[in-house]
Amino acid sequence: MGFMNSINIIGSGLTAQQLRLDIVAENVTNSQTTRVENGEGAYRRKMVVFEAVSGRDTFRDAMARAMSGAASNAGVNPTAGGVRVTEIVEDESPMKIVYDPTHPDADEDGYLELPNVDMVKEMADAMAATRAFASDVTAFNTLKSVISSGLEVGR
Repeated sequence: MGFMNSINIIGSGLTAQQLRLDIVAENVTNSQTTRVENGEGAYRRKMVVFEAVSGRDTFRDAMARAMSGAASNAGVNPTAGGVRVTEIVEDESPMKIVYDPTHPDADEDGYLELPNVDMVKEMADAMAATRAFASDVTAFNTLKSVISSGLEVGR
């Protein structure tokens, strides 16, 4: 059932990149938001943090399985590997400050704090996430083709 692990790995990549695109969309949508819901100032750019998930057992796990008599992986569901989102963090870069005394959120000196969202960064991040997503789709289609070919051999 190695192909099931491959499907799980590809699926984890698709899910992670979809969340990354959702966060980029949120950043772009809020690029002009000067007041957040809890009143702490302008919107802060968010970023997704990924972590690789190793699909390999530790030596200790392999030895414990061997000692229990399960020499093969039959009935054992090891971690498939892939990627997971560990957290969504706020970008701590400084906010943009502009002079606009007519804006309702301007301070007493007339300065307005704008979000630290840079459209160039967001578009680059969106393009990278889209490319990674497309690569995962290509890997899935290749796996599907290999499985189909394997089934044809069995006829």
